[in-house]
Amino acid sequence: MLPWRLLCILGLLVLGFLLEFGDALKLPFRVNDVLPVLPRQVSWPVLNTFGSAVDLLPSFMGTISPNNGSIQWKGACFYGNEARMDFTQGDDRGLGGGVIYLKVKQHGISVFLMPAGMLGTLVSLVDVLPLFSNTGWGQNANLDFLKNHMGASFEKRHQPWQGTINPDDVHSGDFLAVSKIRGRWGGFETLEKWVTGSFAGHTAVCLKDDFGNLWVGESGHENEKGEEIIVIIPWDEWWDLALKDDSNPQIALLPLHPDIRAKWNNTAAWEYSQSMSGKPYGYHNMIFSWIDTIGDNFPPPLDAHLVISVMSMWTRMQPAYAANMWNEALNLRLGTEGLDLYGILEETEKRGISFDELLTIPEKDEWVYSDGKSTTCVAFILQMYKAAGVFGPVSDSIQVTEFTIRDAYMLKIFENNHTRLPVWCNNGDDRLPFCQILGEFLMELPLYNTIEPYAKMNENCPSLPPSYDRPMHC
Repeated sequence: MLPWRLLCILGLLVLGFLLEFGDALKLPFRVNDVLPVLPRQVSWPVLNTFGSAVDLLPSFMGTISPNNGSIQWKGACFYGNEARMDFTQGDDRGLGGGVIYLKVKQHGISVFLMPAGMLGTLVSLVDVLPLFSNTGWGQNANLDFLKNHMGASFEKRHQPWQGTINPDDVHSGDFLAVSKIRGRWGGFETLEKWVTGSFAGHTAVCLKDDFGNLWVGESGHENEKGEEIIVIIPWDEWWDLALKDDSNPQIALLPLHPDIRAKWNNTAAWEYSQSMSGKPYGYHNMIFSWIDTIGDNFPPPLDAHLVISVMSMWTRMQPAYAANMWNEALNLRLGTEGLDLYGILEETEKRGISFDELLTIPEKDEWVYSDGKSTTCVAFILQMYKAAGVFGPVSDSIQVTEFTIRDAYMLKIFENNHTRLPVWCNNGDDRLPFCQILGEFLMELPLYNTIEPYAKMNENCPSLPPSYDRPMHC
């Protein structure tokens, strides 16, 4: 027989389920707030249906300002909520007040709700923390997240999982797509993949010198000081680091098409690469390659209101980091200099534009930041492609700093004839249109090698999961 306490809790639970569908009686709790006190075999099957890592993101509820009345929402701790501003009438000196004194700008105060409730949010936190764990548990968490939110399959490859690369078969411009699935970088890449739709999280590029030696160019290489910089290093060194990488990287080599290779200007490619060597990774414009539209790049419940709120909090906690991540980029979009985030918000208000609109202004490849030109891992490669002549007549009308990794591997510039791939490419029945050279899971690159370059490419493209539909010529 069940203990009397458990019977009482179950009774309250049933009552809660019944009453959540009616307004006759309100209880001071929600059903999912009671579940954790029940035995594990009762509570966990139900709790597991409530939370996911996405539930850690708050949902935007509305904005409170003196002229927009009130907003209402339902939460976990307090079921019925309303927020408004009430001002008292001024005295003979014109001074007024209110029940609660608030200092607000024109756009008011943004209100967010944690949609899963207090306990659901804690469960979601338990779901998201393993993404950054450098364990089998962490790897499984990353795979499950990408399967659930992006439709990835992660089919096992045939052995061997490590390719035997012949450098003679690799050429300048061949693209390296990397997908890390555990540890710090695995967790970061998983979230990056989710918001951008990319099925790879990092990139590098191959280069041959005049003596036939193979090198790798990479933006985001960690040096001995722990800094992420741009490097040109020998292939053997890069490959050795990849094999020792405990994030379990899956790596594919994407050879350029022979027609593209025929017009490749190797001298120009090397000149560009060497001019960027040693410069920092492109943190300045990292987020702006992803945000092209006001509302169609944010996976729900993420939106621009949450972005600006996070920016504001981060600015208070880490002002130098915030300045590096977005202040310079936002100033360039406004044509201003030296404004901090709050000055930027004030300037957008003066100009009558929303912060959402400011985020969507395309990045320009020629923009120079305080530490030089800013290129992410993929922008560095595509800038090299521009220098080498890959984009031909549309080169000057393409801003490659607007490209995500997905945008890059969708370019129709890669080998499309399976018979021309090197003999060491892939394993047995693992028939891929590119060469997977490392990893236990088959790499997926949806819409690989399908879109011809065009002017203003990827400057106004949506990217909403799970399908990440992309209109032509966006």
